[in-house]
Amino acid sequence: MSQQHQEEWTEIISPKTKWFDINLSELWRYRDLIGLFVYRDFVALYKQTILGPLWHIIQPLFTTIVFSIIFGNIAKIQTDGIPHFLFYLCSITIWNYFASSLNSTSNVFVSNAGIFGKVYFPRLTVPVANVISGFLAFGIQFLLFLSVYLYFWLWQGNTAIQPNWYILLVPVFAFNMALLGLGMGIIVSSLTTKYRDLTHAVGFGVQLLMYVSGVIHPLSYISEENRYLVLLNPIFGIVEGFRFAFFGQGVFEISMLLYSLAVSSVIFVIGVALFHKVEKNFMDTV
Repeated sequence: MSQQHQEEWTEIISPKTKWFDINLSELWRYRDLIGLFVYRDFVALYKQTILGPLWHIIQPLFTTIVFSIIFGNIAKIQTDGIPHFLFYLCSITIWNYFASSLNSTSNVFVSNAGIFGKVYFPRLTVPVANVISGFLAFGIQFLLFLSVYLYFWLWQGNTAIQPNWYILLVPVFAFNMALLGLGMGIIVSSLTTKYRDLTHAVGFGVQLLMYVSGVIHPLSYISEENRYLVLLNPIFGIVEGFRFAFFGQGVFEISMLLYSLAVSSVIFVIGVALFHKVEKNFMDTV
């Protein structure tokens, strides 16, 4: 009789003890839940705000203006002949997607402890939903960048803008940023269950990381003998490649993209394994 009842269950939840005992197919089966989390994040972010999604336009615009004044006009940093405003807007657009993916996933366990402790569902659905929510913001900012880009290219006829076939790799650049941000975010989230100090460190850590990730200056600004050092940062190659796809200016090779994808994949695998290991007993430490 017990065997008969066991066969009637639609799902059996069993303990998993191995680091890589992970069932990623569950994410697809819980895709409706991911959609609900995306909707929740969107509503919670803009509830009781006046401008709503317009903040996704205001933030990069103001940041671009400040960068153009400080780094372009005052510091006189060369941007490979690309107009400063367009250069920094392009950099900030792709960088913001990484930063939002990392920030939103770095506190998953602590901020969702109430939900995690009540009902079972794949915990990885929450950080995945956060990254998808960030992609919506990236889409809005990307449309803003395209509008400014077309203005400089078609209306002003700027000769420094020479789009090339790398523009077809824009989805790959975005996916790479999402993968890297998700991987780093869930690693930090897993560690914050015991070390809450990391929550405070992530905020300014991301800001510091921006200054060594090619957002402020192109790779050509670095001397050739030191370029290999900055290219150890997988983000630098993605930012440089994203700009190169639209402007055709700068120093970019496909090997930089492949290296970044490899590093992002390794970080993601480590992050998922650590996330899976921590989720089994995190309620005892949160």
